[in-house]
Amino acid sequence: MTNPDNPERTRGGLAGKLAGRAKQAAGAVLGDRELAREGRLQQAQVDAEADAQRAAARAEQAESEAELEAARHENEVERERLRNELAAKERDEAIERDRREAEQKAQADAARREQQAAAERRMKEATAAHMEQAAAVERADAAKTAATLRRQAERAEATADAIDPEDRS
Repeated sequence: MTNPDNPERTRGGLAGKLAGRAKQAAGAVLGDRELAREGRLQQAQVDAEADAQRAAARAEQAESEAELEAARHENEVERERLRNELAAKERDEAIERDRREAEQKAQADAARREQQAAAERRMKEATAAHMEQAAAVERADAAKTAATLRRQAERAEATADAIDPEDRS
């Protein structure tokens, strides 16, 4: 028998349950209600401990699952942050590439316009030089024609004087 002033330390698990049944059976056989009650209490305590252990295991599993879910969520958030960072970097690179291409195109257009202007200037200079040459040729021809006409006029005058020397006025 157990003394309520000196509580026994009961064991859990199967041994504790068997000890509780033995006490309950011994109490029933001996007619000791207190021993039978103690046996039932010991069995109930073992069942309660088992329930507590199962609840603790479920709680631990739920906590582990919650930690796992939190880690998954953190990973997804980090993955999304990295995706956004990569997309921003790609946009920046595309913007820089477009800027460089526009700058190169503008430089190429400016060079082309400069070449066209230089070609046009050379053409105008060549045209002006040709016109100057043509004008010089025309002046030379006009001077020759004028010299020829003066000589013809002088000869005609000389001929006229030879024909009528008195008509000189």
